[in-house]
Amino acid sequence: MRTTTGWQAAGPTALRRTSLERRDLRPDDIAVQVDYCGVCHSDLHALQAYDQQAGSPLVPGHEFTGVVTATGPDVTTFSIGDRVAVGNIVDSCGECAMCEAGQENFCHSFPTLTYGGADRQDGATTLGGYSREYVVRDAFAYPLPAGLDPAGAAPLMCAGVTVWEPLHSLGVGPGSRVAVAGLGGLGHLAVKMAVALGATTTVISRSQDKRDDARKLGAHDLIDSTDARLMASARDTFDVVIDTISAPHDLAPYLKLVAMDGTLSLLGYLGPVTVEAMDLLIGRKKLGSAGSGGRPATAEMLRFCADNGIAADIEVLPSSQVDTALDRLRRNDVRYRFVLDMSDLD
Repeated sequence: MRTTTGWQAAGPTALRRTSLERRDLRPDDIAVQVDYCGVCHSDLHALQAYDQQAGSPLVPGHEFTGVVTATGPDVTTFSIGDRVAVGNIVDSCGECAMCEAGQENFCHSFPTLTYGGADRQDGATTLGGYSREYVVRDAFAYPLPAGLDPAGAAPLMCAGVTVWEPLHSLGVGPGSRVAVAGLGGLGHLAVKMAVALGATTTVISRSQDKRDDARKLGAHDLIDSTDARLMASARDTFDVVIDTISAPHDLAPYLKLVAMDGTLSLLGYLGPVTVEAMDLLIGRKKLGSAGSGGRPATAEMLRFCADNGIAADIEVLPSSQVDTALDRLRRNDVRYRFVLDMSDLD
């Protein structure tokens, strides 16, 4: 086994620095020195649900960038010293219809997650990127394009591909009218990508103080979701509404914004929802969702971001301040993504 250092859950609100074991490299594995790891709301949820008595350790982190330090004998795609990025999926069955379609995120036997998953060969619990080294199959690591800042690119591997998936699959481009509900870790990247794709892009937010931020990100307008008059005036306006709001909320006001044959795509809240059929019927509107992305879409997203100078707006903290980052994230005290600098684990 290989030994590294990382941050392991010590309860629902705290982590402790500890020694971690990584598997010896298999023929198609690479070892990655993790330089930067994004802090995702999923990490908060995993920690809150963590049961120390269950026996399996929890090391969060599923959006990170780094450098290849070793390769297995069958690896031809990467060499030592290459910059790479890894997201929230590190394996899949490779045989089901979804995997064959390049949608490993929808693997019928469920994809192996970067942390909290079960290794498909030995059943070991996967430990995430809040660590100095990660061992991963070469097929689930991605070359980090030149020009992308490795810290700002880390959140692209979860938040970025999550918003890219619906924007791309729904054909957003020049002439499209896109609204982004919620301007946080997901929403700010959705705005940047929609604008770069050529769409007229509007932010829907209850926070008027984000108007300047929205414009700096490239949005053409911001609609105050608490203003009934403004919301009514935008009825049937948008071809695509990207809903990144993470808390339970009424979908009806957002469906009313969708134009005929348009789509409301839920990305932030993935729990039970209630929808009036008439809100879909009037205008032949569609309700969809998305999460993460397959290998082809992830690689394409990285190339698109490199070509268009897109990275997350981040605040970088040393990994020793991970508890601070998580506490501030709970309070939504970040614009727009925390990234941990893992070099202090040396």
